[in-house]
Amino acid sequence: MKIAVAQISCSLGDPEANLVKVRDFARRAKELGAELIVFPEMTDTGYSMPVIRAHANHWNSGFVPGLQETARDLSIAIISGVSERADSSIYNSQVFINSHGDIPAKYRKTHLYAVSPVEEQTCFAPGNCFASFELGGLGFGFSICYDLRFPEMYRKLATEQNVGAFIISSAWPFPRVEHFRTLAMARAIENQSYVIASNRVGRDDDLWFCGSSAIIDPRGVMIAAASADREELIHADVSEELVLSVRSRVESFAHRRQDLYG
Repeated sequence: MKIAVAQISCSLGDPEANLVKVRDFARRAKELGAELIVFPEMTDTGYSMPVIRAHANHWNSGFVPGLQETARDLSIAIISGVSERADSSIYNSQVFINSHGDIPAKYRKTHLYAVSPVEEQTCFAPGNCFASFELGGLGFGFSICYDLRFPEMYRKLATEQNVGAFIISSAWPFPRVEHFRTLAMARAIENQSYVIASNRVGRDDDLWFCGSSAIIDPRGVMIAAASADREELIHADVSEELVLSVRSRVESFAHRRQDLYG
């Protein structure tokens, strides 16, 4: 199965303009033969807490129905970071839309970046569960940006939800670009899983994003990589067979000492 990753900038506070860009990248991915395309964190609004509070929407109108229409028209599955307004709360979410335009799964960011000057907790409510889905026989696990710093999350997805590929939608900033690259590689190696990371480029307010989107295979091999500062579309083939092969050669999950971990 071919998967594409869109590394894009976003128009701050302009979901309609961002949807036009999503449609363009999804069309290009489909022409390359991709069955799934992944977009960064907060693709609808851009990454600014005041702007998100002003523009976050329920999913029955606006950006998400536009994603559904795009997926249906192009017959391609889409994963995107997107704001989600529900009752009195706003969530930093990922939505999975299949090639028929349906929403089989979603995820609400569980680890909020509560660090100045961003302070996500002033805008978002945290999610309270991890989530995954299956596509083409392969289990995919959701995660968003700061989640990457919490290896326990990825291990639970791999061992308890049979995930062999981690999707990361991110708005990771430039000062910590090497953290992003190193942590993504570590999550792939330690879990013998694909990492499919879509990160922003460009600037929102005072934050510059570091790109470096990547697809890493279960051996820890970088099979597709993007620049640090340009909009790009990267793609690679993924397979359940490779995940099973790597895990059968070194059965590290079976060698865990759960009795010592507490």
